[in-house]
Amino acid sequence: MPAAITAFESSPDRGAGLARDTRVRWAFEEVGQPYDVRLVSFKEMKEPAHLVLHPFGQIPTYEEGNLALFETGSIILHIAENHAGLLPADSNARARAITWMFAALNTVEPPIVEREAASYMERDNPWHKHRLPIMDDRIRTRLSQLSARLGDADWLDGAFSAGDLLMISVLLRLRYSSPMLDEFPNLATYVARGEARPAYQRAFAAQLAVFADRAPN
Repeated sequence: MPAAITAFESSPDRGAGLARDTRVRWAFEEVGQPYDVRLVSFKEMKEPAHLVLHPFGQIPTYEEGNLALFETGSIILHIAENHAGLLPADSNARARAITWMFAALNTVEPPIVEREAASYMERDNPWHKHRLPIMDDRIRTRLSQLSARLGDADWLDGAFSAGDLLMISVLLRLRYSSPMLDEFPNLATYVARGEARPAYQRAFAAQLAVFADRAPN
């Protein structure tokens, strides 16, 4: 049986591909492996059966035989280590690709998500307009550093890898919250290059289909 993941029954991003199950779907598509999807509601995510799989009550989760995983980085690393296509064979290049996975999730994504959360939760507070430029500066610093490292290369370290998959997924979040990405043309092109990959397009379509199927007529 194929591995199974969980995804939002009703995605807050309205099928825009920002829900983190899209990243896992993309990884499966890149390595050419089938997968099943079990949709969960927000209520179900907080119930004991789901908390056994994900102690923080989120998605996605991954189940295969006796193995259950949570956190997209862990899930994608597991997929990449067990199927060719997302990690280089050379041990040093492989280690660098994994480093970029960590960089995407631990260095680049946090200030982007912080800004998103502030826009939802703090927008009506008087301090928000003063805090926003500070958050923007943090993001611009990371984008500037990443842009300098990428230069005119197609991918972060040679061939496309799981590091690129996660980095592009993180940068895509900016498209719906800020025009900052356009300030760095090589990063905007980098993201577009990732979106053009057939595997990404299949993953995006699969996530969008869930929203489309459940959207009111």
